[in-house]
Amino acid sequence: MELPLHFFQIALYKLCVLAKLNSSNDNFMRNILPFLAALVIVGALGSGCASTETKLGRGFSNMTEFARLGEMRYEVEQTGLFDQPGGHYATGFIRGLSKSFARTGVGVYEVVTAPFPPYDPVFTGYLSPNPKYPDAYRPDLIDDSLFATDTNMGFSGGDIAPYVPGSRFKIFNTH
Repeated sequence: MELPLHFFQIALYKLCVLAKLNSSNDNFMRNILPFLAALVIVGALGSGCASTETKLGRGFSNMTEFARLGEMRYEVEQTGLFDQPGGHYATGFIRGLSKSFARTGVGVYEVVTAPFPPYDPVFTGYLSPNPKYPDAYRPDLIDDSLFATDTNMGFSGGDIAPYVPGSRFKIFNTH
């Protein structure tokens, strides 16, 4: 349920009137703090937080682009396959570096502005909303007892090195 904008305008007006009336009173903070706390709680509950969580998670994911290097690998691969087979490393590296900086900047912006609308992805003309990976590599859930609940029955495969970036070898690769 979204609260109408005029509700917050009325609350702010009442706060200003209350502040003006109680400006000479020593108990001003004692009178105003419960009202402010109630206003913050009503505002938080009325606005919802699912979109905020999505924006904050997307921002953190984008901020870690230089640890992941997905845009860099994607651009080197795509430039080598479709643009220029001879100079794909240099051109793809520059394109990937440019997009990595852009994705990191968008991530910082989304983390800082997560509590405030709009909650939709920004800068989508240049970057995809979700992180990019090369077509030759699609990340998957690691084989761990957290995700593979049948390990308690004795069926376990597992990654050989799940926390090493680029490790794709699995003991029982069934998909």
